[in-house]
Amino acid sequence: MARFRRTTKLTQLAIALAVVLATPVTAAGVVLATQLFVPLPAVIPDPEELEAIQFSQVYDVNGELIHTYQQFDQNIPVSPGDIPEVLKEAVIAAEDRNFYGHSGVDIRGTLRALVTDVREGELAQGGSTITQQLAKNAYGIGSDRTIARKLREAVLAAQLDRSLSKEQILFEYLSIVYFGEGAYGIGAAADVYFGKPVNILNASEAATLAGLIPAPSRYNPRADLALAESRRVRVLDTMLEEELITPQEWQEAVDAPLWLASDGPAPGPHTLVATPTDEDTRYPWFISYLTRYLADALGDEDLLYRGGLQIFTTLDPKAQVAAEAVTFATLNGIDPVVRTTDDGAEVAHTMQMAVTAVEPPTGFVRAMVGGRDFGTDQTNIALKGAGSIGRQAGSAFKPFVLATAFEQGIRPDEVYSGGPLTIGDYSPQNYAGAVYGAMTLRSAMHRSVNTTFVRLMQDVGPDEAVAVANRLGLEIPEIDPARDGSGLSIALGSREVSGLGMASAYGTFATDGVRMPPTPVVRVFAPDGNLVLDRSQPEGEQVLEEATADNVTDVLEGVLTNGTASGKGIGRPAAGKTGTTQDNRDSWFVGYTPTLSASVFMGWNPQPPLDVSYRVKGRALTGGSFPAEAWQDFMVAALDGVPVTDFSEPAPIRDVASEEIQRERRGFAPRAPMAGGSTSAGGPYVVDAEPPVAPAPTTTTSSTTTTSTTTTLPSRRDLFDDD
Repeated sequence: MARFRRTTKLTQLAIALAVVLATPVTAAGVVLATQLFVPLPAVIPDPEELEAIQFSQVYDVNGELIHTYQQFDQNIPVSPGDIPEVLKEAVIAAEDRNFYGHSGVDIRGTLRALVTDVREGELAQGGSTITQQLAKNAYGIGSDRTIARKLREAVLAAQLDRSLSKEQILFEYLSIVYFGEGAYGIGAAADVYFGKPVNILNASEAATLAGLIPAPSRYNPRADLALAESRRVRVLDTMLEEELITPQEWQEAVDAPLWLASDGPAPGPHTLVATPTDEDTRYPWFISYLTRYLADALGDEDLLYRGGLQIFTTLDPKAQVAAEAVTFATLNGIDPVVRTTDDGAEVAHTMQMAVTAVEPPTGFVRAMVGGRDFGTDQTNIALKGAGSIGRQAGSAFKPFVLATAFEQGIRPDEVYSGGPLTIGDYSPQNYAGAVYGAMTLRSAMHRSVNTTFVRLMQDVGPDEAVAVANRLGLEIPEIDPARDGSGLSIALGSREVSGLGMASAYGTFATDGVRMPPTPVVRVFAPDGNLVLDRSQPEGEQVLEEATADNVTDVLEGVLTNGTASGKGIGRPAAGKTGTTQDNRDSWFVGYTPTLSASVFMGWNPQPPLDVSYRVKGRALTGGSFPAEAWQDFMVAALDGVPVTDFSEPAPIRDVASEEIQRERRGFAPRAPMAGGSTSAGGPYVVDAEPPVAPAPTTTTSSTTTTSTTTTLPSRRDLFDDD
């Protein structure tokens, strides 16, 4: 063993020297020397027995088993003759173009990867051939990301290539490689994704499966159809470039895009992805999030299905059941709206909903519902990525603008105008055309006055507001003038966010400005008891000044007592904000207590065309209606039995940096002394009425209209109504 370690160090030093010299001849000599110096096994080891692989188990906060990561049926009989040539060609095109030309190790590809590895000081790049992947997956080489492991893998691959035929290597590889969703081997993969035996796969299906191999969770068509489609076409393009298929075969395959069977009949030629079998878990939305999180944290999704891990999660079954209950109760009776397009096609718009709950002091995700029905659509709209781009926040974004203002010394009781506003071609409007006079920022937040917050956005700066939102974890792209114009409409929620991001970001207000990154995991243990991942002692980051966070909370408490969510209190100190987007397409309520922060999203999928608005159960879909009601019901149930705690008393906002900055601000109304006391946690509960068209009532809400004909302002109408 000591001799092997010394040899490995010398080998790594030789590789580093080769990189410095940067000569192909020297580098090739290093690889050849490696194969001479590293001890060769006397015989090729036997492949690992799949039956001996240990399943990983998942537990909730009470220690109850809630899910088992296990492989798909490994007993689907597949023989070498069952694997069609087009599948072999697709895999070779996607994974190892020079498969038939190298001797187990692709010298050029390996050198390219090793150069990067040595520069980075770790194994940072791939370069493995199919034979090397077989050595890693089936012959006990392991998956640790070290140069030593990579070299052992290369040696065994070279020996496999001398001992087995190329067809044997390819068959063994296809029999065990992981395709995602617990499917090991091509027989299981064909059944999981297409519901058919492997021997009748066509070129498009073969390209889809081959495209999964590098990152099964990333390229899973059920998780991200657009990304899976792009990957499928890329594999087909490579097959054409390598002359593995004819131009006619390529065209036929490209013209049959991926289509999910759960979406109903396809509109034309398609590659049908089968509806998945029922998940063996009570909480599929949370498990889908957990799977993505652990695949990134561990660097290998394969460990979930083969590693025998013990995974202790943050899921609180009481909160999860409450989230599922309010989702079912809210969506019950909301049928799809069928619209006929100009060309006579029928489009069904379905109401979707997501509920996400995060514990602010720890970042622990306590509950998650990511859609209407996991059995028909696995796109988790509580998250960004994996098929979901997020949804516009509407006025639920305004607290981030307010936080930016507080950090710049603007106080909650500063007076701004709520009157008409035109900036170039941009004329935001308040809900139903309501016109307001001078009011404090506190009052403007309670009433959700759009023109006030656009003025405030002018003063604090759109870039600064986006930066604050990102510090709180929203992951919003920087402002692009070609797309966003002035960026002022971002104050009214024109950017996409996720339910998890919003619940976590609002939770930062509850923790005095300390952000705790959201996590579904407490601890993960290996089969031998060693700790693999530990999130039990989360470390937060102070991303807002304490006074800023506490004053935002103080203002948002009033939204529930005398603002756009009046009557939605929960009998304990709570704060929150409504949000509704153009034509009532999407709506939000995000609210929190010191111990739990939750977001509720509702919206049509696909979204209706511009200027088309559908009522829901006879009511307008606004943040203060169904989402706020669902939030109220969820929080009461989830916090039942939890001690009541109050928010921190806010300290005064610090003064602005200079009088010059104060003079430059454009949003202030004529200064008039106005006292603005903090809002209390209690207050009368009233039943929401339809928003009036006249100004002044405290439950009145707002909307915006944006028209643009220039390149420096938004090029379409942007309405961000709020109730």
